[in-house]
Amino acid sequence: MAKPSSKRKKATSVAQINSKSPNNSANENISIEENPALATITVTAVEVPELTEDEQRDRLHLERKVERAVFEAGKALMELRDRRLYRSTHKTFEEYCRERFGFSSRQPYLLIDAAVVFDNLMAKCDPLDHILPTSERQVRPLTKLEPPQQQEV
Repeated sequence: MAKPSSKRKKATSVAQINSKSPNNSANENISIEENPALATITVTAVEVPELTEDEQRDRLHLERKVERAVFEAGKALMELRDRRLYRSTHKTFEEYCRERFGFSSRQPYLLIDAAVVFDNLMAKCDPLDHILPTSERQVRPLTKLEPPQQQEV
């Protein structure tokens, strides 16, 4: 699994920013000179505790949910297509996907095919013992193979 970038900024609401008073900013020392490009900001480091076993397990579970989201989308698209649940607003499945989700005419079918391959892999592979794909693009070459061949690859 890829490590999150350390350069990401944490989202902060306007209420949090506005609630800072001069008394709350004791950990920050900002000296602004005449040239703002030369401003110095001193921030006190905060110790971050290691994750507990429960937190590590929860993180892994949530990461797997995120990785499988594309396959869940493919399964949902398959059901929308097969049951023709778009018919009250659109004439075709492609038109529905383009207007509703902004997909190209090919994208929903790629996601559907990926979901089928992922289900075939899940039928034979234990996620704890095997590395499963995490994106549609990873399984795209497998869509041309039969299920036993997909599982072997």
